[in-house]
Amino acid sequence: MPAGSPYRLLAEYYDRLFGFGIPWSESARAKLLGHILPRVKAACDLACGTGTTAVALARSGIKMYAVDLSPTMCRLARQKGEKAGVFLRVLRADMRAFKLPEPVDLILCEFDAINHVPRTADLGLVAASAARALRPGGYFYFDVNTRLAFKTLWPRAWWIEQPDFALVLHGGYDRARDKAWTNAEWFFREGRHWRRRKERIASDKMHIFGKEIAFWKVRLADLVVIDLDRRVFVRAQHGIDLGVAGQFKEVVVMPGVAAERLLGPL
Repeated sequence: MPAGSPYRLLAEYYDRLFGFGIPWSESARAKLLGHILPRVKAACDLACGTGTTAVALARSGIKMYAVDLSPTMCRLARQKGEKAGVFLRVLRADMRAFKLPEPVDLILCEFDAINHVPRTADLGLVAASAARALRPGGYFYFDVNTRLAFKTLWPRAWWIEQPDFALVLHGGYDRARDKAWTNAEWFFREGRHWRRRKERIASDKMHIFGKEIAFWKVRLADLVVIDLDRRVFVRAQHGIDLGVAGQFKEVVVMPGVAAERLLGPL
């Protein structure tokens, strides 16, 4: 994955384009981590994007580290932290090999960022890096997309029009190769003309939910997974070898039903 390559223009306009996902992440975080966060002293927002989650947690008094591969995302996260007046140490690094100055109690990786590792085998590298960065008894919290989204949503075309630009998002899903991608076609007004630019987001393995979880052959203190598309929550109990996919408990959460009630205390 070339450093920062997919998120240049998308990074600059990320908050304007994908701000709709913030309430989803906040709701899931409150349900699944609400009782954990008061005990968290230090945390890391992995693939932090523009720093929205990192800043929110820093405001609550948590010492926050923010990690992202995109230089533009790192710059925007630093600016967001400075504007909010909170401590936020931003580090540019690959989630497969990131290192923190100190162990943390919690690592978050939200809005399907973990789907974008180039190869399934890289999931083990992400898990190993997270395990090294966590204190004993720490938590690794992330959400994922599934094949359902890649089969139904990614092949669609989305037209977004703003006063200063227009954007077409269109992608696809190759069932044989199990590969999904999105093309972003930008149009910027320059006087009487439009300038066109392209970006592409692609990966060899754009999902990890289901059997692919078996590639996580590393022990973490706890694991919480939320799939926002199908509203499925998965939990691995303390000490379970994540290489044993059959140990996972799947719960379908119906609208209006509290996740904690179905999952029980974490």
